[in-house]
Amino acid sequence: MTNTSATTTSTTDDTTAIGEAFATVRKCVVLYGAVSGVVLGTVGAMAVTGHETTLFMWIRAGVLLAAAPLIHRTAVRASNGSAGSAGSAGSAGSAGSAGSAKAFDRVRTLSTVLPIAIIGVDLVPGLCPPWYAVLQGLSALALVGVAALTRTGPLKAAFPKR
Repeated sequence: MTNTSATTTSTTDDTTAIGEAFATVRKCVVLYGAVSGVVLGTVGAMAVTGHETTLFMWIRAGVLLAAAPLIHRTAVRASNGSAGSAGSAGSAGSAGSAGSAKAFDRVRTLSTVLPIAIIGVDLVPGLCPPWYAVLQGLSALALVGVAALTRTGPLKAAFPKR
């Protein structure tokens, strides 16, 4: 009987760790969205005050901001497995248990590819001003955190490779 209790405690600890890791993933995605919103707002403020902005800056800032709620929704699906649970975005999912493996794989892939793409484009000489590149780089840092979380610890264990 003691063995069953130890197993239950271990499972509860694992479930809690998974829930906490997913909560951190969702917070990082919200941070990415907030910084992306700041980037778009800054482009708007620069345009209003007569500074040079380009169509590229407007479109890129808008697209990266629009990606944030999609990534967040996918992270929520990964955390609790429900297809349309908008109300659970702030919760830890179903008691912190692992959800959709497909959604988890999408979050893991996006959080790896997007920062590389963001920083790679920022390094193209003359494409965007330095202040814009720095702000976009800051948004990418939040996704780097997501990439790290989805490749280590409890989340890696919750979604083993097939």
